[in-house]
Amino acid sequence: MPLLSSEAIQEKLKQLQGWRLDGKEIVREFSFADFVQALQFVNAVGEKAEAAGHHPDINIRYNKVKLALISHDSGGLTGRDFRMAEAINGIPTKN
Repeated sequence: MPLLSSEAIQEKLKQLQGWRLDGKEIVREFSFADFVQALQFVNAVGEKAEAAGHHPDINIRYNKVKLALISHDSGGLTGRDFRMAEAINGIPTKN
């Protein structure tokens, strides 16, 4: 999958709520009422990731979840990362 240019990445980020560029990855942090809600969200992310065959890096700290996306096999950001971020944004959250 071809890497996106810096300009394309910035354009896509403008259309993607909550995500930001951090080095070569796009990241988003989510907050929940408690650990159980955070885990439920992570499980929903896992289902979408398995279906897409594209898996984010996940960091859970009690009620906070940080997700990072990068196409490791391509060495940077591709359209696949932004499609996965859009799918994650579609998961309902109970904050």
